[in-house]
Amino acid sequence: MTVIASITPRRGRNVELALLLFAVVIVMFAYVSVGLATKAEIPARALTIGGLFVAITVAFHLVLRWRAPWADPLILPIVTVLNGMGLVMIDRIDIAESRTAVTGWAFKQLLWTGLGIALAVLVILALRDHRLLRRYTYLSGLLGLILLLSPLLPFIGTSVYSARLWITIGSFTVQPGELAKILLTIFFAGYLVQTRDALSVAGRRFLGMQLPRARDLAPILLAWLTSVGVLVFERDLGSSLLFFGLFVAMLYVATERRSWVAIGLGLFLVGAFTAYLLFSHVQVRVTGWLDPFSPAALQVSDQLALGLMGMASGGMMGTGLGLGRPDITYFAHSDFIVPSLGEEIGLIGLFALLILYVLLIERGMRTAIGTRDGFGKLLASGLAFSIALQCFVVVGGVTRVIPLTGLTMPFMSAGGSSLLANWVIVGILLRISDGARRPLIDKIDTPPSGPGLPTASGADIAQGSRDDTEVVRAS
Repeated sequence: MTVIASITPRRGRNVELALLLFAVVIVMFAYVSVGLATKAEIPARALTIGGLFVAITVAFHLVLRWRAPWADPLILPIVTVLNGMGLVMIDRIDIAESRTAVTGWAFKQLLWTGLGIALAVLVILALRDHRLLRRYTYLSGLLGLILLLSPLLPFIGTSVYSARLWITIGSFTVQPGELAKILLTIFFAGYLVQTRDALSVAGRRFLGMQLPRARDLAPILLAWLTSVGVLVFERDLGSSLLFFGLFVAMLYVATERRSWVAIGLGLFLVGAFTAYLLFSHVQVRVTGWLDPFSPAALQVSDQLALGLMGMASGGMMGTGLGLGRPDITYFAHSDFIVPSLGEEIGLIGLFALLILYVLLIERGMRTAIGTRDGFGKLLASGLAFSIALQCFVVVGGVTRVIPLTGLTMPFMSAGGSSLLANWVIVGILLRISDGARRPLIDKIDTPPSGPGLPTASGADIAQGSRDDTEVVRAS
């Protein structure tokens, strides 16, 4: 007879609901503050927008109670605050630029938010086990590469401000690189979980590190060449950095070898320096980064200078929601939404938002640690790192830590493609966390089924119980 005793974690659904309602209160308070500051009245549509926001998020919460009861209870409330504060700031910029409620960016962003949450719900309902995605490893890689390079196609590829990032189909403009980010993360996870043993084999020792064998350098060189191709042909510094950095990070997670990070950093520096010497658009970005107030930089664009002055005018506490002038900066609702927020909520408010991003990334990494299968670990860590790297690139660009790249801040910047892709990432992370936090006895009673799914051995179950701090006793 076998007796299994486990320390069962709390599901946390009631905590999630309480935090969700608190998140909505924060968003509505900010929305009302903007209305009082700009028009000296509470916006007439405040109750409507607040009701819709509550209905959408609570509906998602109910789906999690039904289909993913063990999912992480903090991810959804955190994303709700970030998405909601982005909506508030976009609406505030619409008011400053005299856009109407229907034609403004805020209304479109609210529609994209509803659609993004619907896609996340669809992921929860359709994806019963994240390991099913491993069956589509190479298909995901092929589709991701096609989407990444699709802006180069004639007729549908669209160039805006010298960057070729969008495709236009009818009246819709889509940034396919956002969806490619998810597909390539699935491909990287599936590929690396198959080849990590070979990639972990050490070669010669150099400067205290075990370098990989020469024959194993092909994957990282191919990823580097692809990122360089994106930089050269699409003139997209942000996506080039994002995809190469994502691959190197997942390669390190898979092999636990620092030598891959060193090689990746070396390849990036070589590619960046070569691109600076050969391409004028890279030189322009570097000039603005080194001195955004120089005559040479201002002659090209004063966007970064305006953003820095806006944040400086906000100081520690900010001018107050609705009391600044973020609309002076170009693309304040998209590329420069971080300086827009920094001006009106100050350094302290901006730090609070960045801490929420850190918590979101931490929950993603915790999900990766708690997952028992290698594919799930790599997928969760890759998705969390993609958000982390994108936040670093955006915030680093507007604060002169690195050159500007043109990426959008996850969940906050205006733009449907980015918002949809990031809500899909949330759906996948919630599905993985449901499997990671589910008690072992529940897994034994309802083992996963379906073609392509691995079966769990007794050793796997025992190891999984140790990972979840459960006690397995046999008698």
